[in-house]
Amino acid sequence: MFQGTGSNVGKSLIVAGLCRAFARRGLSVAPFKPQNMSNNAAVTADGGEIGRAQALQARAAGLEPMIDMNPVLLKPESETGSQVVVQGRRVGSYRGRAYTALKPTLMPAVLESFDRLSAGRDLMIVEGAGSAAEVNLRAGDIANMGFAASAGVPVVLVGDVDRGGVIATLVGAHALLPPDDRARVKGYLINRFRGDVSLFDDGLAAISSNTGWSSFGIVPWFSEAGKLPAEDSADLASRARGSGQGAKIVALALPRIANFDDLDPLSLEPGVSLELLALGAPIPVDASLVLIPGSKATIADLAALKGCGWEADIRAHVRRGGRVFGLCGGYQMLGRTVADPDGVEGEPGVAEGLGLLDVETTLTGDKTLARVFGRHEASGARVEAYEIHLGRTSGPDTARAPFVIDGRPEGAVSADGRVAGTYLHGVFAADGFRKAFLETLGVGAGGFGYDSTVDETLDRLAEHLEAHLDLDALLTIARGRR
Repeated sequence: MFQGTGSNVGKSLIVAGLCRAFARRGLSVAPFKPQNMSNNAAVTADGGEIGRAQALQARAAGLEPMIDMNPVLLKPESETGSQVVVQGRRVGSYRGRAYTALKPTLMPAVLESFDRLSAGRDLMIVEGAGSAAEVNLRAGDIANMGFAASAGVPVVLVGDVDRGGVIATLVGAHALLPPDDRARVKGYLINRFRGDVSLFDDGLAAISSNTGWSSFGIVPWFSEAGKLPAEDSADLASRARGSGQGAKIVALALPRIANFDDLDPLSLEPGVSLELLALGAPIPVDASLVLIPGSKATIADLAALKGCGWEADIRAHVRRGGRVFGLCGGYQMLGRTVADPDGVEGEPGVAEGLGLLDVETTLTGDKTLARVFGRHEASGARVEAYEIHLGRTSGPDTARAPFVIDGRPEGAVSADGRVAGTYLHGVFAADGFRKAFLETLGVGAGGFGYDSTVDETLDRLAEHLEAHLDLDALLTIARGRR
């Protein structure tokens, strides 16, 4: 089990790379994360949802994503509350103290998923959450040491030297951990090192002398990490890139942005400059497309969009002949109204949308979770995507649906063809559709395969870890479980 000295130290990428590395050695390997907190979710083949990081790790291991890979998923809806998903299914929304009370009751489901997933496999690679040394959360813990102790799994700590203070975080973790948890730690690794690794020899000596733990290696900075799907909102800034030439696509960083991995294929496309706007930043007048991404709380994010001045900017963009594309929650915002009669997102009521599509949305408590296959109507390009949303949308503009999924129309397009929306996530990963879509923006896309790029990058990540970590030693401690 790889636990961190803090959040965003690169655990997800380490686990993905090791899944690919050990799979390339011929082992049957699977990833596991007991509890994840992310609004970046993936739909599994069995119709549930898990963190998208675990879906990438499954891909690295040569597996289909399964609900057992991430049995507890927390999807933040506000500053103090989250939707709780257990073994792929939404069980309700909980504020902090209520979830603290619920959490210990979830351990049986976590262990059930772990045992079911590990049956018949050579190796399980487990990812922790946040910091291993959050001793204030140790009682009832299911994400880090609580799980490791219950499942009898040895632990490796991951420290991030790029953030600074890596010696203190590792030595501090040793000092804070109670004796039983401290004994479960078999060593550590240093991640994201830049420069001459030998310059850190004294650092390794300081860590080992103060903890008694041995190092499994130092991982140099992996410059291609941006080609892989982002784990959570901490990685959002890395999605924006471009030369400043070609089509400028502006994506709005909503406060509760969800499933923003939709941006990844666009960010890698030659001839596209992807700009991620912070809340309230003016929409550039030279933007070719304004993209409104998914949201975990459509009505709240719609209010934020209006309150920061983006509504006026979007209307001005449309008057100049610009295009707008909405994904999932962004699609709902483009309509005339978003109704929440049952208070699914908060107080019951109706919010006025942007009115750029002649559609209306009603939020319902039933969540749509499905992996789907279909085609793009205008180009005939095949798409493989997924739906993960609350609500139903209808209205005249759905008669010009951009997609057909299993024989049914999906999405909506305005009468002038410049505003469109869909519930489908992942459509930009389909090379044929992405090419056709970018051609409407004047971009001659072609020759770039997104899926092949992800797989090639996972291979290079595996080779990177093989070169800099002691994988044989890691395998030895895994075999000595308990």
